[in-house]
Amino acid sequence: MRKRFADDESFSRIRSKGAGRRAFDDDAYEQAFAQYQGYEAQSDEAWGHEARGFEFGDDTTGDVDGDQRHDTVPAGDGPAEGDRWSTWDQSTPTEKGPEPRPDWVVTELAAVDTEFGIVKTGKEADVFLLERAVPGTGRRTLMAAKRYRDGQHRMFHRDSGYLEGRAHKESRVSRAMAKRTDFGKQAIAGQWAAAEFTALCRFWSAGVAVPYPVQILGTEILMEFIGDPSGAAAPRLAQLRPEEADLDDLWQQLGASLAVLARDGYAHGDLSAYNILVHQGRLVIIDVPQIVDVIANPRGRSFLERDVRNVGAWFTSRGLAERRVEELARELAFEARLD
Repeated sequence: MRKRFADDESFSRIRSKGAGRRAFDDDAYEQAFAQYQGYEAQSDEAWGHEARGFEFGDDTTGDVDGDQRHDTVPAGDGPAEGDRWSTWDQSTPTEKGPEPRPDWVVTELAAVDTEFGIVKTGKEADVFLLERAVPGTGRRTLMAAKRYRDGQHRMFHRDSGYLEGRAHKESRVSRAMAKRTDFGKQAIAGQWAAAEFTALCRFWSAGVAVPYPVQILGTEILMEFIGDPSGAAAPRLAQLRPEEADLDDLWQQLGASLAVLARDGYAHGDLSAYNILVHQGRLVIIDVPQIVDVIANPRGRSFLERDVRNVGAWFTSRGLAERRVEELARELAFEARLD
């Protein structure tokens, strides 16, 4: 029998408290977005997104999650191996993944990050394979580093519908986002990175099959790498060969995760067979920056139903009964209290 995601140590869960729908975590978003605005003024080189030498700030004291910060490191004084020092201590407690953290998360400040190339490229963000390891020890882990593009790139070509029901607290920022000015595009990048990290934290804690979110730093999200220790990424659902797909088991896993989302009042918003991974029989949902509040968004129901039918088309083309797709759509509408 295949190992289910709930039985994997890296997917140990905290069940959500209470059955009622909770509001989107605006405070967590605002903190992350404010942090992004500060980072935007820094160059990519200074913050180590693509640089070899990572420059730490002037803060040499203080305790973050029980960890002592690095001593001040002069600009350009990078690690003896790897591409940059671990950025763990550069994220605030609210910018780190939920506790208890999986054992594989490397929080030691002596760790270094090494990049092994790109895993996936997209219009809004690129995903890189990154190893965080403590030199001289066996303490190491692979992560996916998702980096949102800046305002000079084409981005979020379909974001207008998703942003309905998500107003920024500052009207100036909201107007800039609506007009797609350069500042508005940068604000959108910050909002979507923060929104995805907040959603991953919330969904992982609730029991949805998503990658564990390790930390966010500006517009870079580090999360659990879904794949082999060798660095081979798990295939998307759309890439599975017929003999590799246990349709009934995967459909049940999908339904269980979507039901948790709907019960909390949300839909993925852009779900398809291309943003679902399958690793050793475990289904994992990815790419969640555009999550939709199905109550606040006037098109909430249509987003929810579209998610089910988009993925359902892949399943029915491989033998799943079409009635099960419609049954799941009705069940999710009921769970979301739309009926």
